[in-house]
Amino acid sequence: MTPETLNGATLAYLGDAVLEIMVREKVIESGVTDVGRLNDMARTFVRATEQSNALNNIIDLLDEEEMSFFKRGRNSKGHTPKSASTVEYRRATGLESLFAFLYMKGRKDRLKFLFEKAYNDHFDNLLK
Repeated sequence: MTPETLNGATLAYLGDAVLEIMVREKVIESGVTDVGRLNDMARTFVRATEQSNALNNIIDLLDEEEMSFFKRGRNSKGHTPKSASTVEYRRATGLESLFAFLYMKGRKDRLKFLFEKAYNDHFDNLLK
């Protein structure tokens, strides 16, 4: 199984888990130990609206291959939640697909770099 053989929705499914782990690690770094508070903090990162906003910080940094995997996820069919617009949801799905691609390719340094760039402002505001 390679990312090239998976459709956008399947990539997004895996990318959602990759993003969730990265976010949880990051919020734990805040020093908060209350699990309820950690969950509240993590939720602010993984909403489709926040993922779409985070994408704005990295879209210009993506190379051609990364952009193709972003687009594969963005263009996949899915049910849009009430909490996000269709555009926000599709962009979020694209971000998740991109993260799955990088994870599956073992490009952990690039994944971490893009994650940090995508959410840098969010971390600063949340972890004050």
